[in-house]
Amino acid sequence: MADLPTTTPGSRTAPTKGVAASILLDMADTTWRLFIPTIGLLLVGRHFDVRFDTKPWLMLAGVAVGAVIAMFLIKNQLKRGGATT
Repeated sequence: MADLPTTTPGSRTAPTKGVAASILLDMADTTWRLFIPTIGLLLVGRHFDVRFDTKPWLMLAGVAVGAVIAMFLIKNQLKRGGATT
């Protein structure tokens, strides 16, 4: 609790650098967990759609599988309490 500023009721203070950095790290960790699987598998599906002329089915399947993977990654992150704790 050393990172939290002491405040009086009704006063507003900015969070300390340690808390702000922790929040930013958690946000960055969550962002990659959401976008890398989803966008990556979308692009893989798009590649195979062009190659096998199956537009847009493999791309949509890639998005669906990527979203499921992202869901499990976020669930595991929340279960352990965030990225930096």
